[in-house]
Amino acid sequence: MGEQTVKNRNLKGGARSAARLGAVQALYQLEVADGSSPEAVAQEFLDHRLGKEIEGARYAKADRDFFRDLVIGASAERPTLDGYIAHALVKEWPLDRLETIVRAILRAGVYELRHRPDVPTNTIINEYVDVAHAFYQDDAPRFVNGVLDRLAKEIRPS
Repeated sequence: MGEQTVKNRNLKGGARSAARLGAVQALYQLEVADGSSPEAVAQEFLDHRLGKEIEGARYAKADRDFFRDLVIGASAERPTLDGYIAHALVKEWPLDRLETIVRAILRAGVYELRHRPDVPTNTIINEYVDVAHAFYQDDAPRFVNGVLDRLAKEIRPS
């Protein structure tokens, strides 16, 4: 996939949808770029990407506070989030075998399930499936749906 610079054109929602896509891209950048702090990467996205025109495409305006919460929060809780995700995977398919962008999508989704009770569970799952569709044409969106649905039942039991 190379550098993850998918624009917001594939997302249906508004400022929070744009924040989710941007957060996933920032989490991806944090994983592949050694030494960057979550705060610095979040600020770089806020200053130079979200709501800006890049290479002829305009990024949608994002909910800045929501974006920052997702990036900083998911980064701080990465070991915990990875534990949840690993628990939802089969033994033959460990977390480190997933593509980096899929890990970023799942981390953001699990963080939101754990820390954003103001957002309905189905909304969270659907939004991250939409984010997966922005990057993939294959089975990855269904995979994201399955993992987040399984973890939602554990994290937010009815």
